[in-house]
Amino acid sequence: MGSSTAVRPDLRPALQFLSRLSKNNTRDWFEQNREHYETAMEEFGILVGQLITGLGKVEDLDGVTPKDCIMRIFRDVRFSKDKSPYKTGLGAGIVSGGRKSGRIGYHVHLQPGGRTMVGGGMWEPAPQQLSKFRSAISKDAGDFRKIMESSGFKRHFGELVGEQVKTAPQGYAADHPQIDLLRYKQVCVMERFDDDVVSSPTFPTLAVQSLTAMKPFIDFLNKITLE
Repeated sequence: MGSSTAVRPDLRPALQFLSRLSKNNTRDWFEQNREHYETAMEEFGILVGQLITGLGKVEDLDGVTPKDCIMRIFRDVRFSKDKSPYKTGLGAGIVSGGRKSGRIGYHVHLQPGGRTMVGGGMWEPAPQQLSKFRSAISKDAGDFRKIMESSGFKRHFGELVGEQVKTAPQGYAADHPQIDLLRYKQVCVMERFDDDVVSSPTFPTLAVQSLTAMKPFIDFLNKITLE
């Protein structure tokens, strides 16, 4: 089915449910409102399906489905002081092989209060992934900087986001010419969307545009970390 005739998600109920969940994060409340949760997940699944279709025009996603991508709403509280049982946003990792593939991919996060975002990159990189990134950047950051300086990158993302070390990572001099990039412990980009935009019929199109603009960045990270 083409995008012009595809069913568009109505994300307003999902935003409403998540807003209420943030104030009532208990199992009892969740079970009493499970019907609203299921509606939210259904609409979010439609969105993810449209993003897969749109991104699939430029990215080989190898038949991935929304089910392969959507993350559970249940929090792992075993090692957390916060024992709230549920996440207050819905997320999906869109990548060939699904969210557990180990490849660096794309992410969509739905959360009210202007916290909906489309992003991607190395949010929790394995040590070897971060080491490979730093090694590649220390030798030649030219291609990566070209991606960051492109009009599409700047229009959608502005700059990199992620935690950084304060001075220099171990093994690199503080005056290294690429130290501004080498400091990153997380190498990510994101574009945020206000609730009124997310609630509008144009949001899937805007999200696909963001994902498409992200492709050179994701391709670069996968190339250097998978080699």
